[in-house]
Amino acid sequence: MRPARPAWLRYLLLGVGCVSVALGVIGIFLPVMPTTPFLLLAAACFARSSPRFHGWLLEHRVFGPLVRSYQSGEGIPLKAKVLAIGSMWVSIGVSCWLVPLPWAQGLMLVSAVAVTVYLLRQKTRR
Repeated sequence: MRPARPAWLRYLLLGVGCVSVALGVIGIFLPVMPTTPFLLLAAACFARSSPRFHGWLLEHRVFGPLVRSYQSGEGIPLKAKVLAIGSMWVSIGVSCWLVPLPWAQGLMLVSAVAVTVYLLRQKTRR
């Protein structure tokens, strides 16, 4: 993948990638926060912004196999899909219960449906 040309875009993608890795790490310890989507987002951002960070993520002993298998076309492990979708719907359900604004609930539900459809359409690695 070609790096982004404008420097501001590379820095923006690098920042989003770093935040995504941090959220993915937090997701390891919080059951309602998924790890996989954040790591995949980080890999995509790093691929366009920093070959060094992209290589680090691909070679990481914990995160690397998941990201490499996704990028090589092998798919997402079934366990990761189930955990990501399940924890996302639990957190969306709690959020909808806590936030009484109908427009916010609708936005959260539409987002959750979109992410669920995306994850289900991805190839599953058994």
